[in-house]
This record gives sequence, structure tokens and C-alpha cells, in this order.
Amino acid sequence: MKMSKILILILFILSPTFLEAQDLDRNQLIADLKYLSSDELAGRAPLSVGSKKTQEFIKKRFSSLGLSSQFSDYTQYFSFGVENKVENAANIVAFIPGEESEKIIVITAHYDHLGVKDGEIYNGTDDNASGTAGLLALAEYFAENPPKHSMVFAALDAEERGLQGAKALVKDFPFPLDQVMLNINMDMISRNEQNEIYAAGTKHYPNLKSILENAAKGEQVSLMFGHDLPNTGHDDWTSASDHAAFHEKGIPFVYFGVEDHADYHKPTDTFEKVNQDFYFNTVTLIKRCVAELDANLSL
Repeated sequence: MKMSKILILILFILSPTFLEAQDLDRNQLIADLKYLSSDELAGRAPLSVGSKKTQEFIKKRFSSLGLSSQFSDYTQYFSFGVENKVENAANIVAFIPGEESEKIIVITAHYDHLGVKDGEIYNGTDDNASGTAGLLALAEYFAENPPKHSMVFAALDAEERGLQGAKALVKDFPFPLDQVMLNINMDMISRNEQNEIYAAGTKHYPNLKSILENAAKGEQVSLMFGHDLPNTGHDDWTSASDHAAFHEKGIPFVYFGVEDHADYHKPTDTFEKVNQDFYFNTVTLIKRCVAELDANLSL
């Protein structure tokens, strides 16, 4: 082989596009999604046996990545409710220190779902095993590629009960809240027939949009904007998921999610319905967005 051809091959292998294609473990991502939405976990309702198994699964993954936490055994316990009080619900929280800044990006996804109703398991594959598996993939990526800013990875409980895990995390955050520069929330990211994922929040925080647009160039999934103000032709998602607890404190957010589908909050939200190519490409896109935000935000 001529030297010029060898040089071209080396440059191709070392190119950012080639390297990015290698930096998420597709098989692990899909395996995580399949397990997190399996019948074994029985819909992951707070305090259930399936919820406990899910917590242990996430903790073992964080530990295997060598991540630290400000909470003992990665676990932030919390209670909510007055009548029929729920005690010892649990957020699972890990930390990666920033190489250049003590400012913090908080990455969230709720792992709970609706459990079992009338003998039927609500597996919640898209809602939100998809976001939880994506959270684990991002944690692995940034453990191997240390970020500029510190990152908190929080798998949140009891979102389906009124965003309780997010409220508890914000209320008892392990750092001063003014260190938090951004919340990235993932909730329902594995299914869309139009090959689209929405990034809500840029109407409230317009400085984020150009960074996200730049990150999305050339990606295989279309990044859409909207769902973040009333009376704009879309449902307003500003308070629809865990990012709302951060927004209420004036903390900027980006919420990645698909539009509702026919299986939303039904026992038919199962692993078999997922387009695995779309899901992997979406998590890859979100990873690029987080990396671009980390590299370019300075607050």
C-alpha cells in the first residue's frame, strides 16, 4: 500500500466522526433497555421489589465505572405525601468532577413507572427505561472522557407520583444550587416514527439553542425545538417531567423527549416496540449535545 493511502486510512481512523461512532456501546445500551423494561422488574413502581432491583442495577453500574457520590451507597432516600405517606423512595446519584470548573451539569432520568395494575405489568420501556439506559450510557462516556464541568448523574424515583424524586434532589442537593448551571433531562427517548427527538427549553433559555443546533449537524436523528411555551401550537412540556423542579429554581434545562405515542402509559409500552436504530442514534445525538454544552457553556 502506498504511503499516501496509508496516511489517508490513518486520518480516517483518527477522524472525530470515526471516533464518535465508537464511543457508545450499542450492545450495552440495548441490553440495559431490555433489562430495565423486563417483566422481572414489574414496572418499577416506588418501593416495589422491581424498584429495589432497579436501584441495585444502577448502583452496580455506577460503581463499575468508578464514579463517586455525595450520598452513601449512591442513594438519596426521601419521603413524600401526607396521607398514605411514602417513605424511603430512592434517587440513585453519581458524580464526575469537572476538569476545569466546579459548575455542575445535572443529568437526570426517572427510573420508576406504573408497576402492576389489574394483573398487567406496565413495563414502561419508553417511559422511562429508555432515559435510564441513556443515563447509564452517558455516565460511561463521561467517565471515559472527563468533562470540563462537573456532572451529577441522577436516576430519579417517583416521577410518576408528581416529580417527587426531582423535588427531593433539588431540596437536598449536595452542593449549593448556584453551582448548577444546567439540567439535562431525558424522559421517553426511544420511539418516534418521524425520526425526531425534541429538545424543549430553548424558548426559556435561548442561549442554548445554537449550541444544540451545532451539535445536531450531520446526526441521523432530527433535533426539533418547541413544546416549551403555551399557545405555540404544541403541548407545553415545561412542567411535564423532572426538569420542572430545576426550572422552578431558575436553573436552565434541556428536556429531551419524543411526542406521545399510542402506548404511552399503557401495558403495551414494551421493548419489542422500540426501533433500536432510532434509539441508539438518539442517545448518540444527546451525548453530542451534552458534550457541546459542556464545552461551550460558561456561566
